[in-house]
Amino acid sequence: MTYLRCSIIPPYVLRRLAQAEPGLADAVGFALDDGASVRHRRELTGTRWPDGDPGGGQGIIAWPMQQRAGAGAERQVVGAVEVPASATPDRSVHDAQQRTELPGRLVRAEGQPPTADASVDEAYDGLGATWEVLARVYGRDSLDGRGLPLLATVHYGRSYDNAFWDGRQMVFGDGDGVYFVGFTRSVDVVAHELAHGLTQYTAGLTYVGQPGALNESASDVWGSLVRQWVRGQTVEEADWLIGAELFTDRVQGVALRSMAAPGTAYDDPVLGRDPQPGHMDDYVVLPHDADNDNGGVHVNSGIPNRAFHLFATALGGHAWERAGQVWFDTMTTRGSIPRDADFLRFAAATVTAAERRYGERGEVEQALRSAWAGVGIEVAARV
Repeated sequence: MTYLRCSIIPPYVLRRLAQAEPGLADAVGFALDDGASVRHRRELTGTRWPDGDPGGGQGIIAWPMQQRAGAGAERQVVGAVEVPASATPDRSVHDAQQRTELPGRLVRAEGQPPTADASVDEAYDGLGATWEVLARVYGRDSLDGRGLPLLATVHYGRSYDNAFWDGRQMVFGDGDGVYFVGFTRSVDVVAHELAHGLTQYTAGLTYVGQPGALNESASDVWGSLVRQWVRGQTVEEADWLIGAELFTDRVQGVALRSMAAPGTAYDDPVLGRDPQPGHMDDYVVLPHDADNDNGGVHVNSGIPNRAFHLFATALGGHAWERAGQVWFDTMTTRGSIPRDADFLRFAAATVTAAERRYGERGEVEQALRSAWAGVGIEVAARV
């Protein structure tokens, strides 16, 4: 039986905050305790490869092409299974009203107009943007490939410093107002947490050590892709930050993480310094327990994050196109990677995916091999 709660703020950040700010100790302590208890009381309902096939029959089998205008720009869409143009997400946003019972009171259902609550509308829009990228770019209908309803709860707890995916739904706190603001403000955070659901229904990467870091990195990749899609940005225009809107002015930092430069996102007297490495030479070896971030899943994810950034920027254009397609194929193709894949195994799988879709020894494969080499991971050449 597998239990999991994936959250955007690592426990080591919350522990520093609780120690430094006595006035926030109760609220932050609750966030830490709640994170631990959720991991043990909510069983994942999704399984890897539902009905024996990832994404309801999706895989790199047939690749239809279509054109769609979106976010002010026409985009080429490549997907394994074309989602009908008439298809829409199935969203519902609930209000916990500062309590912790889920899902809370329904306040906005699919197709209903905006409310007077910014958190509700930001969550609704973030769910929709994530669905759009999966459906219109990659031909996948929601997280499970079968139109899974997207459920979110806002105003969870009091001054709750986190957002998380609990195996069934999204949950957002309002932040403490001193260091963190509301967790619906960054669309990449919404997409990041939803993407844990995508991983749950596809690759099923174990949330510990290197596979756990890949799990976190995949969510950062999807979060960044959705952010760039919403803004219509090229790889050169994107800031490659995760959670850039979450800090208050009190924090000395620009975001929770930087995919372009891991380890540089923040350096704050209270929150500490961004611990992410961007190269295997700096890989952080930690015990595989909850007190050590499950072996550094939020720490060492900087390495595959940096590899994706190098790959996408080498190709240019829009990251959700060729670079994102390779990551999507790797995560959703049956048999591509095992649940306990380490960095090298995952890197090799991305190269295989690139070869299958774009041809061997072409521009995409060469850019990808160079990107992995740039973070200290050498994928053996095909003989």
